[in-house]
Amino acid sequence: MDIKTVTFVGLGVMGEAMCRNLARKGCWRVVGYDTRPEPMQRLQADGVTSASSLADAVAQAGVVLMCLPGGKEVEAVTRGPGGLLALLRKGQTVVDMSTAPPRLMRELAPAFLAKGVDFADAPVARTRRAAVDGTLSIMVGGSEAVFARLKPIFATMGTEITLCGGVGAGQVVKLMNNMVVFETTMAIAEAISIAEAAGVDGKLLFETMSKGSADSFVLRNHGMKHMAIHDYPEQAFSVRYAIKDLSYARELARETGIDARCAELMQQVFEEAVARGDGDRYTPVIRRGMVKGRA
Repeated sequence: MDIKTVTFVGLGVMGEAMCRNLARKGCWRVVGYDTRPEPMQRLQADGVTSASSLADAVAQAGVVLMCLPGGKEVEAVTRGPGGLLALLRKGQTVVDMSTAPPRLMRELAPAFLAKGVDFADAPVARTRRAAVDGTLSIMVGGSEAVFARLKPIFATMGTEITLCGGVGAGQVVKLMNNMVVFETTMAIAEAISIAEAAGVDGKLLFETMSKGSADSFVLRNHGMKHMAIHDYPEQAFSVRYAIKDLSYARELARETGIDARCAELMQQVFEEAVARGDGDRYTPVIRRGMVKGRA
């Protein structure tokens, strides 16, 4: 299919940056849609056409990309009144780049197929900085043919683009990625809290660990850049978002009969962070709950 127009639905913290790269690096007409006017106004400077409604956004699109807060929003935009299942026509393609339950992806695929619409899931990993730089990791679930058609679009937003399997597989890989990130965050939060309580400088601890077998992206980003200096900003990947993603991972564990004990403990830790008033802060903030009376 000769793709002339790509529509991007959901211009939030990640979506706006992804849409900007799509417009700047791609060869397609790009249409953006969000319920808030501000990101659409900002993207006009990059040549993105603002849509007045979801129907307007998808009317001329060959491909519709969604980057929404979670499964509830994906369900509303696809299955809700005036949603994509009611609007799309044969020959179009829909891609969910949100983080959502694999089960939902596998329910949506045959519903779109019945309308002659291809469907894939392509959630993203790495930080907002990576979204701005166009260096995301994109994990795709779909057919090889759909993947081949979409790969040039993904290449404007990411540097690592992986076909993980059929529809839903991208979400499975993304959820496991995030689950491991959360659990590693917990481990390094414990490590720096114990080390500092025992008289070892936390910055030195992490620098030394980064030279050994405990090195990781989480150590260098969550640990060195945030925990070591007690910097837990808002407008980053918050505890509340982590709880949402973790809930999908825990749901998948239950569906597959896996006893995911670490994930259950992380749920408790995140809920405690929300109770402390840290729900909107970057997830390394869980360190605050390690020792009573300490940052």
